[in-house]
Amino acid sequence: MTNPISTKALPRLTQVQWLICVIAAIGFAFDTYELLMLPLIVRPALEQLGGLQFGNPEYARWRDLMFYVPAVCGGVFGLLGGYLTDLLGRRRILTWSILLYAGSAFMAGFSTSLPMLLVLRTTTFIGVCVEFVAATAWLAELFTEPKRRESVIGWTQAFSSLGGFMVSLMALIIANTSAALPAIHGRHDNWRYLLISGLIPAIPLIVIRPFLPESPAWKQKKAAGTLKRPGLGELFQPRFFRTTVVSALIFACSLGAAFGAIQQLPQIVPALVRVDPSVPPPQRQQIVQSTVAGVQTIQEMGGLAGRMLLAFLAVRIVSRRSLLRVFQIPGLIILPLVFLYPAVHDLTLLKWGIFFGGLFTVAQLSFWGNYLPRVYPTYLRGTGESFAANIGGRMIGTSAAVLTTQMTVWMPAGPPATKLAYAAAAVAALVYSVGLIASFWLPEPEEELPE
Repeated sequence: MTNPISTKALPRLTQVQWLICVIAAIGFAFDTYELLMLPLIVRPALEQLGGLQFGNPEYARWRDLMFYVPAVCGGVFGLLGGYLTDLLGRRRILTWSILLYAGSAFMAGFSTSLPMLLVLRTTTFIGVCVEFVAATAWLAELFTEPKRRESVIGWTQAFSSLGGFMVSLMALIIANTSAALPAIHGRHDNWRYLLISGLIPAIPLIVIRPFLPESPAWKQKKAAGTLKRPGLGELFQPRFFRTTVVSALIFACSLGAAFGAIQQLPQIVPALVRVDPSVPPPQRQQIVQSTVAGVQTIQEMGGLAGRMLLAFLAVRIVSRRSLLRVFQIPGLIILPLVFLYPAVHDLTLLKWGIFFGGLFTVAQLSFWGNYLPRVYPTYLRGTGESFAANIGGRMIGTSAAVLTTQMTVWMPAGPPATKLAYAAAAVAALVYSVGLIASFWLPEPEEELPE
């Protein structure tokens, strides 16, 4: 069922509104940028800082810690950040969350041990978890006209996939220029320079921050003394219980497909790269890293296409369930197949497959930015969004990465990369199936934001 949410012409955006869109787009882009560094840096970082070898148990233990500990802490502290967003204001929490993840990523580039890297990746993840919630609540309340609101949130979130493309492109650039960059701890390690580049979003934020307004809906209620104090327990009252539980479950499945399958590719792709044995080891490593970054770039291009398609359809499909299923149904078929065959046998086919796998999976992440602000009132909006995004998505959903690595022991005998690909296929099929079934219980929101 299609329907333009509103057919009347909308006025042009003001300069302040453009600034708002710019800072939101930068925040969303670097959310993804910071998170998708990990699949690109985890293997070389573990090998250098810990002397660990891919495929052995100690490597697997630290890899799981790097994926899951930040996610758990991000979920817990992200939920606190959602509460603070309702209590202290959207703009203030948005600003500090971006500064937190940018500064943490920068310092991680100078890590001297695996525990130090783990701590800084954790604070990076916390900043990202908080930023998403603050930004979507902020945008929803600043742009109150339904069609404009859906369009602004949809298109600014599309920059999340641009962030994925940016980190892949940055990895390619660094792979070809690292020798000319200043040495860190006496070495020119690509993974360190990639982490340091995470400081970039703090620069425009410092310049633009004085011109950003607070959410008028939150500010007005706060000034009038009518803003109710948010409470986590209220999310489980009859009025919100179904929304809270179902949205958290499906959000977990959305991120479960991304982390349990797609983000495993940087560890799988090296086994598909064929390099002449006569090529010296340093050059061989550069070729492998460039190939991995190239596949990641293609996947992110698919994700960007998916987010753009979501933004286009969000103002044309009335039913939020139908909108979500546009991406769930084909994704359920395509993503497991990609890991069952191309990821094991054919690099060229993998590039095609992961484009569409990224399209249908990543688009679902944009869906939540449009959906969640419409199902919670002003005083509970940040807390409600945060529970779905951080407890459901970041904490439970990203644990699919650990589930995938643990499932490799049950896969048919073969090289580590092959077993990992088969496990990723199984996890992708599982989370997509659960998410699709749960969508039948997802409440349909009203067009106007609840007060």
